[in-house]
Amino acid sequence: MTAARHIPVLGREATGFLAPRDGGIYIDATFGAGGYTRSILKTPGARVIGIDRDRTAIAGGFDLAEQAAGRLTLVEDRFSSLAEVCAAQGVDAVDGVVMDVGVSSMQLDQAERGFSFRFDGPLDMRMGHNGPTAADVIAAASETDLANVIYIFGEERRSRGIARAIVAARAETPITTTKALAGIVSRVVRAKPNEIHPATRTFQALRILVNEELDELQDALVAAERMLKPGGRLAVVSFHSLEDRIVKTFLTERAKSGGGSRHLPEAEHQPPRFELLTKRAVTADEAEVAANPRARSAKLRAAMRTGAPVIDSDGSSRWPSLANVMRGG
Repeated sequence: MTAARHIPVLGREATGFLAPRDGGIYIDATFGAGGYTRSILKTPGARVIGIDRDRTAIAGGFDLAEQAAGRLTLVEDRFSSLAEVCAAQGVDAVDGVVMDVGVSSMQLDQAERGFSFRFDGPLDMRMGHNGPTAADVIAAASETDLANVIYIFGEERRSRGIARAIVAARAETPITTTKALAGIVSRVVRAKPNEIHPATRTFQALRILVNEELDELQDALVAAERMLKPGGRLAVVSFHSLEDRIVKTFLTERAKSGGGSRHLPEAEHQPPRFELLTKRAVTADEAEVAANPRARSAKLRAAMRTGAPVIDSDGSSRWPSLANVMRGG
């Protein structure tokens, strides 16, 4: 599928919540194949800043940027850096932010990127082009760290057995390909009819760790809150429970008054910083799932920024750290 034919998951719904307007400035924080950007640019006068850490995605958007005649700016960066990206473009506030969180179908379909066990390729999994690969993690991490990562990020119940098998296998020969890792996991987690491939959760866990996806998402949400104008819209599409939980918690907490307690004066309470536009997650209909099976697990949440000031929050990570895991061997 080429970028020109790419249809983003829940694209119509996400764009609807953004409600693009003439003269508005919008951030497509995970540009990918540019599907959300195309929808936004259908509104005359709307401008988009497209961000992606994958330079292949940015290069694939050059034709669209040319067609947009100055209304689309593409930037290779992490979406957690969206505030810094906007500042570099002379933009201090935006009318909307859209995020499609997780690995893209384009990346999954490229064997050389190492995201999927459907193809044999190098065990890479990086969305960008720097930092440790999944093979580096497999080689360096301790058995305990591997088990924790696979359990927390992959929600895999057999994580200890998988970690033990990986450590035993790497003692014999380096694990450097997707096929090799999938084979090791499949000997621990047996395939069952009508269920996901035994290696699915382990691959998900390693991908999330390598790309620091959950910390990136949390930081990107905080940055979006800072950048949105009063009345600005945020739309986030996620594809697994950990991501959706982060988005739901973030928006729910900021959509209610808080900051004080029953032991403190009423003045200590803070007004809501977001108004929820989705009381519960929006999911794809049967037609979209039939056309794109990946849409089956997608959840869209959206909210509108109020005029309440941003409150600094604790930025510490609750997740296993890539740096710490790489020191664990």
